[in-house]
Amino acid sequence: MRILYITNQISGAGGLERVLSVKASYLADILNYEVHIVTLNQGDDTLFFDFSNKITHHDILVNGNVLQYIKQYSIGLKKLVSRIKPEIICVCDDGLKAFFLPLLLSKNSPMIYERHVSKQIEIKADSETFLQKIKTKLTFILMGILAKSYDKFVVLTQGNTSEWNLKNIAVIPNPLSFYPEESSKLGNKTVIAVGKQSFQKGYDRLLQSWKIVHQKNPDWNLSIFGTIDEKQGLKSLAEQLGIEKKVFFYPAEKNIIQQYQQASVFVLPSRFEGFGMVLIEAMACGVPCISFDCPHGPKDIISNNQDGFLVGNNDIMQFASAINQLIEDHLLRKEMGMKARENVKRFLPEAVMKQWETLFKELA
Repeated sequence: MRILYITNQISGAGGLERVLSVKASYLADILNYEVHIVTLNQGDDTLFFDFSNKITHHDILVNGNVLQYIKQYSIGLKKLVSRIKPEIICVCDDGLKAFFLPLLLSKNSPMIYERHVSKQIEIKADSETFLQKIKTKLTFILMGILAKSYDKFVVLTQGNTSEWNLKNIAVIPNPLSFYPEESSKLGNKTVIAVGKQSFQKGYDRLLQSWKIVHQKNPDWNLSIFGTIDEKQGLKSLAEQLGIEKKVFFYPAEKNIIQQYQQASVFVLPSRFEGFGMVLIEAMACGVPCISFDCPHGPKDIISNNQDGFLVGNNDIMQFASAINQLIEDHLLRKEMGMKARENVKRFLPEAVMKQWETLFKELA
């Protein structure tokens, strides 16, 4: 089967790029699909994740004003689709322009939209102005109308289905990108978080919780890995809270498995998620997880009080209490870590990709 993935770029260190590298490579290497990926203005950027060398990569270069940009992208995309003649087109682009692609391409092939984020990604701060709220609402309405043009609209969790009033919706989770032979020993005094610095990821909430943790367990460290954004002011916040000597910020780490294996607890303080890829990665390394029960994803992954803890969204005190509980109870860490590693097997690629293969055959 010939599959075409349309996305923005695949060179970054984000969850979408990691997931696409796993799925596209599995299709090419294991299922022997002919896989094409088309990107936008990627140029010669080095890829952060590994993609199968059997995948054919195409890049569309556009520039100029908005109208020129749209025209160049439209022409370039139509030419590629005409030449490749894909049996299925998958769109992995969380931006608004992706919703117009069925109209742009005239639906010459069955088209699937993959939604990797919650609708709340459009919300950039805790409080929006009246005009921002109107803009967000209109964007959601437009998305909802255009989403019906796809043959299938795939979201990652059951919770995500509540955001879309669609008959063409389906749920397929992200596949694990690894399942190492060795688990964490859970003996290091390190709590880890992974993800780019942004409003969505809620590291400001984590730092407030860590101040409480630090008061009870001052010998433990917090390590945060992900693209650094100085505008988030996290270093300054750590200094204000008096925890700067026990909080460490690192850029995105390609060999993140090693960091999971050296940690004893994983935390996800996000305000919202599309899934929570880092949760299943940490669990695959036998690390128990603590997450705010944010929309959407964590409650589809963590079994509360069994392989980790789900905490009421924005309950800073309870989040800190859950961290302290796992810090102070080594046996509980071990028990939850073992269950996490077992429970997460349902996200192994061979399980998830069967769902994709079934969907592709159904549509083609």
